Amino acid sequence: MTRVLVTNDDGIESAGLHLLAAGLDDAGFDVTVVAPDCDRSGIGAAIGLVHADQHLDVEKVEMPGCEHITAYAIDGPPGLCVCAGRLGAFGDPPDIVVSGVNPGCNTGRAILHSGTVGAALTAQSFGCSALAVSVGVSDPYRFDTAVRIALDVLPMLLDAPPRSVLNLNVPALDYDDVLGVRWARLAAFGSVRAAIAEAGSGGLQFELRATGVPAPPDSDQGLVDAGYASLTTIVGVAEAWPTEITGSAEVSSAVVPGAVVESVHAVPDASAPRSLHRPLHTMMQHPAE
Repeated sequence: MTRVLVTNDDGIESAGLHLLAAGLDDAGFDVTVVAPDCDRSGIGAAIGLVHADQHLDVEKVEMPGCEHITAYAIDGPPGLCVCAGRLGAFGDPPDIVVSGVNPGCNTGRAILHSGTVGAALTAQSFGCSALAVSVGVSDPYRFDTAVRIALDVLPMLLDAPPRSVLNLNVPALDYDDVLGVRWARLAAFGSVRAAIAEAGSGGLQFELRATGVPAPPDSDQGLVDAGYASLTTIVGVAEAWPTEITGSAEVSSAVVPGAVVESVHAVPDASAPRSLHRPLHTMMQHPAE
């Protein structure tokens, strides 16, 4: 039985976490929940300050509707939850990590700051595959739809190359109204952006504002806007190589005295959206509707 660690960045009391854990359990996975004891949104893949003499509070909890699922609340961010789980703090390390369901999509390049996606990328760094799941804003949130689509795509993750990470964003629709699942590139912007609401002596106040920028139709945000669930393969920490080695780069600087920087190490164009990818995974055809 596949062992799954379920976490999130909204905290152990989040309804999206409870429904995700219950859905995975109903599907036959061996589920353990390890989540922050409070909201840790926007914290990325941080694990916080960890010292040899530091004690972190861990509490075993019962979640509504998931009383038989082993669950723990940690005084730390989601990345730390994954780190602890992979290091064996809660029994055998998980085979995969599923993070979410986040209330609000995690699309565009700003996923760098998402704790939901950060947990999945931490799993990748610690040697296992992961799925990050988010759903569009609505009242009430359609966590049920997000969980069903997460279960639809999870077999793809299990069959993918080791250490794959998928970022799934689901529109706020009934399951039957979602048009399908499509591979997507990252949009330049998600649906909202951070902005300074007030700046004065002694403090700053941030707010989220609509970007007002139409998202490309093949991007994660563009597909969600069109009624599709978007799926993006994410690589967290990787070397960046030029897309083509021409030998024409002239590099005269040195890393240390006497060590010439070879032209093969020319800095690639970071604006090229497809210069870093995992060919065995991202080149797969669209899943059937």
